[in-house]
Amino acid sequence: MKGLSHYLILALKGVGMGAANVIPGVSGGTIAFLTGIYEELLNSIKSINLSSLKLLCKGQFKAFWEAVNGNFLLSLGIGIVVSILSLAKLMTAILEKWPIQTWSFFFGLVLVSTIFMVKELKGIRWNNILSALIGVAFGVAICLVSPSETGSSLPFILLCGAVAMCTMVLPGISGSFILVLLGKYAFIMDAVGTLNIPVLAVFAVGAIAGLLAFSHLLSWLLKKFYNGTILFLAGLMIGSLVKVWPWKMVLASGVDRPVLPGVYAGNPCTTGAIVWCVVGILFICALEYLAGEMARKNG
Repeated sequence: MKGLSHYLILALKGVGMGAANVIPGVSGGTIAFLTGIYEELLNSIKSINLSSLKLLCKGQFKAFWEAVNGNFLLSLGIGIVVSILSLAKLMTAILEKWPIQTWSFFFGLVLVSTIFMVKELKGIRWNNILSALIGVAFGVAICLVSPSETGSSLPFILLCGAVAMCTMVLPGISGSFILVLLGKYAFIMDAVGTLNIPVLAVFAVGAIAGLLAFSHLLSWLLKKFYNGTILFLAGLMIGSLVKVWPWKMVLASGVDRPVLPGVYAGNPCTTGAIVWCVVGILFICALEYLAGEMARKNG
């Protein structure tokens, strides 16, 4: 039987995953892989199915808890929630005080994450390249949608939660990156920081539904169309660089558009932007190096 120390360590791993989910470009799935719990996480999430839910409906709570690896999910979930609640307000403050440097850091994270996602792929075919191009086009299109088109309605927040949380089971792409892509990163971080309960409740419902549904869907897609799925996601991330670009000009309609540093209205902070972009790149390189070392040790 696993002791308290085991579950405390799991909670700490959850803290790492929660921190990753707050930072665009860093995947909670990557942290799960790094800390050696990725396979157990995926299997535990997938175990929440009709069979296990029947046990719950029949009042067989202990059997249900054991079927879904409840102690594991609870310990990990506590760490994730504590981490997100702790860091959300900090990230909101950093974005307000140092927007160019922060977005530059995110730009570096997303850029190099894309490279690491595809570098191990083999046997790439023309239809896989088409998947990547569709991903790029889709990413750019979403980035250029105006705020009025995406909105902050509760149904859209529900969708944001569902799509963002599905990345928990996919190393290489982060939930916060999806929120950036959908134009809702700052909005959700502010909701967490100010404990906006209606928004957080709707987001949580979407997140749970998305996590359960997409864990099965992504497993199937990766099993059947691995290269195409990975390249589509990589293309999506490349397209998202439009949104993460540090220098933006806000139009009268409220839409922001990327501009060159020389056109930016204000101090472009070019040196700081380059430095923090490099820091973001080195951060992901360090994570990938650690992942490789752990894989070799476990192999």
